[in-house]
Amino acid sequence: MIIQSKRVWVLGQFLEAQLELENGKIKNVLAYGTKPVDKDYGDKRIVPGFIDIHTHGAYGFDTNDAEADGLRNWMKNIPEEGVTGICPTTITQSEEVLTAAVANVAKVVEEGYEGAEILGIHFEGPYLDMVYKGAQPQQHILKPDVEQFKRYQKAANGLIKVITMATEQDDDFKLTKYCAENGVVVSIGHSAATYEEASMAIANGAKSMTHIFNGMTPFHHRKPGLVGAAMRFRDTFGEVICDGNHSEPAALNDLFMSKGRDYTVMVTDALMVKGLPVGTKVLFGGNEIELYPDGSAHLTDTKGLAGSTLRMNEGIKVLVERANVPFDYALNSCTLNPARLLGVDDRKGKIVAGYDADLVVLNDDYSVEMTYLKGKEAF
Repeated sequence: MIIQSKRVWVLGQFLEAQLELENGKIKNVLAYGTKPVDKDYGDKRIVPGFIDIHTHGAYGFDTNDAEADGLRNWMKNIPEEGVTGICPTTITQSEEVLTAAVANVAKVVEEGYEGAEILGIHFEGPYLDMVYKGAQPQQHILKPDVEQFKRYQKAANGLIKVITMATEQDDDFKLTKYCAENGVVVSIGHSAATYEEASMAIANGAKSMTHIFNGMTPFHHRKPGLVGAAMRFRDTFGEVICDGNHSEPAALNDLFMSKGRDYTVMVTDALMVKGLPVGTKVLFGGNEIELYPDGSAHLTDTKGLAGSTLRMNEGIKVLVERANVPFDYALNSCTLNPARLLGVDDRKGKIVAGYDADLVVLNDDYSVEMTYLKGKEAF
């Protein structure tokens, strides 16, 4: 198949080009009009497929539910917002529940599924801070435990690629170092770490921070906290929820302009209420949450933010149109940067010959015209 557009994102710029797709890969990037094409998208933007490394669920399914059909339905439908790669994400719960959750993902990966590619599991909790726990159920929060984590990873068949934890609770950074040595990205989050404690965690193997601004020590000019560390440590990755609710657009601009185009990672932190009607109430980690009209989800008892229903294509719109972030910064944050964090940037995250043919055709209003999953139309 050959597709073309006058705006194909190549080498950090839009070029007039056509893409020859074969056997799931980008076989050739050619000059516009070189060969007869199957699809001509005119002036519509063709960009790399989006990668969401922190998302709990959608369409009534939560990763902790451990239901194969629910996970398959999620993967099949999520390309409608341009997502081609994903990390199903857990929430703090009992060892029994978390073991079943990660084993379910491993089972679906082994047996096969359609849709967005599962690139790994994001293990959020249970090794978190009580004060900055957010919507995570405190009765299941524990101290970091290497042996317990090994059991989880065994049940996941090695699929846990990212772990969010409060590294200041990790004695001698034992789990931090174990994960770093075994290919698991340690992301500091739901944490009371000071700026200095964050420095030590990164020096001992942590590589990222989870949903910056949320669930962490705030910035103060005499106590920079984790937010200050996220902005200062410019060669560490940092997730941020770009729905305009979890963080004001001005704060998003501050973060992106501080870290630059290479290390900020847009995430949705989406919950199972994504795709469901406003007002829907469900249990999340044992706590009841409600979907608000602005797309945010809140705990019904405290009214605190619990997560989002953000669509990745809408996140780009928030960054560019409301936060005034340069387009390349915004696009990198959901394509190349998460690919680099996960170590799959040798095949995903950009449009270049030899890479997976994961592509999104974007309209000018940021709606998705078409998503290609390894060269095939996804919907």
